[in-house]
Amino acid sequence: MASEKLVNLQEEVTCPICLELLKEPLSLDCGHSFCQICITANSKKSVTGQEGERKCPVCRISFESGKLRPNWHLANIVQRVREVKLSLEEQEKHLCVHHGEKLLLFCEEDGKVICWLCERSQEHRGHATFLMEEVAQEYQKKLQTALERLKQKQQEAEELESDFREEIAAWKNQTQHERQNVQAEFRKLRVILDSEERKELQKLKAEETAILCTMENSEDELVQQSQLDVNDIMKRSKTLTLKKPKQVPKEQRSVFRAPDLRDILRVFNELRYVERYWVHVTLSHTTGNRNIAISADRRQVTYVYKDQRNNQCWKEVYEDYGVLGSPVITSGRHYWEVDMSKKRAWILGVYGEKHAEYNTKLPLKADGNYQNVYSRYQPKNGYWVIGLNHDSVYNAFDESSSSEPMILTLSMSVPPHRIGIFLDYSAGTLLFLNVTNHGFLIYKFSSCSFSQKTFPYFNPMTCKVPMNLCSPSS
Repeated sequence: MASEKLVNLQEEVTCPICLELLKEPLSLDCGHSFCQICITANSKKSVTGQEGERKCPVCRISFESGKLRPNWHLANIVQRVREVKLSLEEQEKHLCVHHGEKLLLFCEEDGKVICWLCERSQEHRGHATFLMEEVAQEYQKKLQTALERLKQKQQEAEELESDFREEIAAWKNQTQHERQNVQAEFRKLRVILDSEERKELQKLKAEETAILCTMENSEDELVQQSQLDVNDIMKRSKTLTLKKPKQVPKEQRSVFRAPDLRDILRVFNELRYVERYWVHVTLSHTTGNRNIAISADRRQVTYVYKDQRNNQCWKEVYEDYGVLGSPVITSGRHYWEVDMSKKRAWILGVYGEKHAEYNTKLPLKADGNYQNVYSRYQPKNGYWVIGLNHDSVYNAFDESSSSEPMILTLSMSVPPHRIGIFLDYSAGTLLFLNVTNHGFLIYKFSSCSFSQKTFPYFNPMTCKVPMNLCSPSS
């Protein structure tokens, strides 16, 4: 009943133009009322014969636009109607949608709020029901617990989301870092390939020059044989033997074979592996040899003895100019590099302490044989070394059953201006790598019985060009 009366009253305070409750109602002389916006806009659209006159949209009676007056009483009624409408709508929320009765009961089995008619219906018959007041407090606690649990879950979800975002950012950074590594490694590989290409072209150029020189000489001989006068021809016709030009054997002509990229990659990866064990090696100041100069930062050793013989070969060396380095190696893996650029002679490797103290002196034997001078350079004496002699002969001093060292000649396709030394103490191996040639192996000592104290060893020989210890960034 109340709803029907409200509907009737609402019709009375509805604008005839917009069909909504009146807003700032204005009344005409004819008694009809309209929203201020609606009648103003409608007045502008209407057409009359006299200036300033308009017609009512309901009864069509003319009115003057200047005589519109606010209807405050009607505005108050509209406000009351709005309040009553809101109140009824709020009450309807607490009414049963099926029966229109108040929702006063709670069906525990279905978990629903019902009215007294619902309780007696077939749907809820026999179910345990309680008054809302009885269960409100209990369910309020349950609801509070559920809300706290949801709040905790929400907090955990936010933390997980934050962690996930951090993980995404970390993966992006790692991917970017790996991308930069890939690009850097391939740049290095391109440098290697470019270097190999230049070497092959240089070899081809040198071979071309040599072959063309030989062929030009043969051509000159043929020209000389053809430039004979008549008398010479008559005299030499009986004994003349035509010299054929020298032929260049096909088997002596080099045929280009592309370098094995897999081998290059293997060597490249090995160099990257050993570089992980780079150690900061310095030179010892304990040497008593006055012909050796060590720089202030202990990273450079130089032979400074002034000898008028100026012979920088091994057989002219009358004593050992070796210097030990640090750290002392007792375990683990160690890698360092030495710059040998422009040196004509040197010995390099490690020394394992076999005696109480390091002996720097070694006299030349009476027969003048330089091998006797260097008989100490054997693994059984604690030396694992390689060296350069006469600016071009590379040797390794390996184990020998006799008192003399077994001196092996090493083949170098690229002179090693920079050499890497990798010592694996537990594995008993010592590697010498040609860093100048991308890390290709120079020589490997295997099954080494390193002593409890092993030192890096450097001998600049009588060559006055210094030996320099390298840093990773150089």
